[in-house]
Amino acid sequence: MHADFRIGVCSLLAILSAIGSVQAFYIPGWSIRSYLDDETIPLHVNKVYSDNSQIQYAYYDLPFVCPPTGKKHAGYASGRSISLNLGEVLRGDRIMTSDYDLVMGQDQECQYLCSHKTDRRGIKRAQELVENGYVAEWIVDNLPGATSFVTVDKTHRYYAAGFKMGYKDFSPVTGKPRYFINNHLTLVLRWRKAPGRAGDHGGKVIVGFEVYTKSIEAGHREGSGCPQEIHGETEGMELYIAPNNTHLASQYPHSSYLPVDDDIDDGSTLTIPYSYAVYFREDDRVDWSRRWDLYFNNQEESTSIHWLAIINSLVICGLLTAVVVMILSKTVVGDGRRTAKEGVLEEGKIKLKGKKSRTGNRSPREKVSNGLLDQKSEADLDNDASSDEEFIEDITGWKLLHGDVFRSPRYAGFLAPLIGSGTQLVFMTMGLLILSTIGVLNPSFRGGFVSVGMGLFVFAGVFSGYFSGRIYKTFNGNNWRQNTLMTALLFPGLLFSTIFILNLFVWAQASSTALPFGTLIGLIALWLLIQLPLVYCGSWYGFHRSSPYEHPTKTNNIPRQIPEQPWYMRSIYSILLAGLIPFAVIFIELLFVFRSIWQDKSGYYYVFGFLSVVSLVCILTVVEVTIVATYVQLCSENYNWWWQSIFIGAGSSVWVFLYCVWFYWFKLHIQGFISGILFFSYSLLACAVYGLLTGTVGFLTAYAFVRRIYGYISSSVLVV
Repeated sequence: MHADFRIGVCSLLAILSAIGSVQAFYIPGWSIRSYLDDETIPLHVNKVYSDNSQIQYAYYDLPFVCPPTGKKHAGYASGRSISLNLGEVLRGDRIMTSDYDLVMGQDQECQYLCSHKTDRRGIKRAQELVENGYVAEWIVDNLPGATSFVTVDKTHRYYAAGFKMGYKDFSPVTGKPRYFINNHLTLVLRWRKAPGRAGDHGGKVIVGFEVYTKSIEAGHREGSGCPQEIHGETEGMELYIAPNNTHLASQYPHSSYLPVDDDIDDGSTLTIPYSYAVYFREDDRVDWSRRWDLYFNNQEESTSIHWLAIINSLVICGLLTAVVVMILSKTVVGDGRRTAKEGVLEEGKIKLKGKKSRTGNRSPREKVSNGLLDQKSEADLDNDASSDEEFIEDITGWKLLHGDVFRSPRYAGFLAPLIGSGTQLVFMTMGLLILSTIGVLNPSFRGGFVSVGMGLFVFAGVFSGYFSGRIYKTFNGNNWRQNTLMTALLFPGLLFSTIFILNLFVWAQASSTALPFGTLIGLIALWLLIQLPLVYCGSWYGFHRSSPYEHPTKTNNIPRQIPEQPWYMRSIYSILLAGLIPFAVIFIELLFVFRSIWQDKSGYYYVFGFLSVVSLVCILTVVEVTIVATYVQLCSENYNWWWQSIFIGAGSSVWVFLYCVWFYWFKLHIQGFISGILFFSYSLLACAVYGLLTGTVGFLTAYAFVRRIYGYISSSVLVV
């Protein structure tokens, strides 16, 4: 047992050393793109999004912006869609070429783009987007256009991806809200000399892309369409069309009050002129390999909080480790050695071995008598009886369940596919964390996290089939093909069905987040044509070529009666209590993840090194909590641990979902019924995935623990 304790200490030291070596770094790209002077640089427009809504829209789908003309820029016609990976499509990206002219090294004080006529419906749509704080995302050289900020002490500059579509104020006369659109943009591209041979030949690389917005009225324009005054104070471009009183008067002839109805299509339009300026500025302070650092705002402040999360996780995990070591050293092995010394168990009954006296002679139980002088006194007999009673009390509890502990659970045919899908998620998560930690998956690889995760999930189907088939065989299942279909279709089918239903809501809002029909067909093909055969191969190997998991004891024909359980061992209480500990490990880091996904979409989550360490400690905590909970359950003479171990492992997902509810009500400002449905649906889906993952870890831990302790006892004390 001392060896096991040393292993635990070594593992803890390894984690600590890993923390010191893990860094939140990234690989910003596979190749550096350099530009020569007078070379055209393409500008791509993507989408508009808001922290107050889960609905996104493609930029060129907006009715009040300049539509693409189809002219060629940087070798491509404007309005041409850029090829996207699966992750980009799923996250709502719709990247297209634009009409903006950017030429390396050539500043443009003002360039007229277009004057777009917008009707009342378009104006109302623009007002809604400005009201909800929508920002636009443009891309140059794989860098999103950013709004630049400076810290309070003016020592650091950082970026927030995207720029505001407009702003809102209130009329000083009427007090009513007014909406203005940012129709003049100043694009600042920061560059430096390209490294290597490209730089020797005059190549330059882009290390920053900043967008500064301004709203300028439609009047006072030059012949080119540019405003006469750009840098000074000007009136803004208000999104307002005066109501058609003639039409309203005919509609309400007997009313003294005429409502303002902007939905009436009376042919009235508002012409919005668009222009932009371009400036190139050299910046040798930023290396190309570190150009994304400006998007990671508040880095120094958040790093200390991440370290606090790790210390919190290690403290909780260390306390649990001490409890597990105590159970394994003092109780399980100690009881086993004591039982091996004192007697054996047979069918749950006590069978005492012959004892020797302290002098080495045989015990009176051996009935060796040489007369009256050899008879023991009543005090000696009382001492033997007392010793036997203590031994009887000592072997109650988990050791009495050896004939029932491996009894097949209810719904075993459903348990095996569930564990198979859980192992699939475990392998996918491990792959994502490893690739993210070493920097392969990073913000510059747009959509890479989702794309690689989808690929890992599909190809991990072989592990899903293997574990499902082998567990199914252990439960004496016969129809392995049915088990294979359940494994391949059950959990992925629930995921796809949920996403498809949510996609209908998003599609009704004309959002870019809605999956195109071709993408849905591609997902189905990926599921049925690749994953299903992989699950089949793994299941065939696990069922036919692998032996079932061996159990150290045989199962009795008649189930043992389970005594009444204490309140804390009842299912719901034990699940919530056990789930609270892993949640306490991850809740600090979880706050950063929630902020990145739901609250601050202009920022990027980048500290995957910290996330990997916290995730590792969380899994270790789930393992230890499951061991303790399973041992307590067995000591209560309750052998129904199969499903309970899954629920114990998944218990923290309940707290995570409650954390999502708290975050929604107290941290977010999401508006709209559809956005609320999307938030809670995706949160519930994510918690279900997390629960299945940790539940699978709990099941595999409990299974290994139970086999280990009963295998140790069986080798020395159990006669079956």
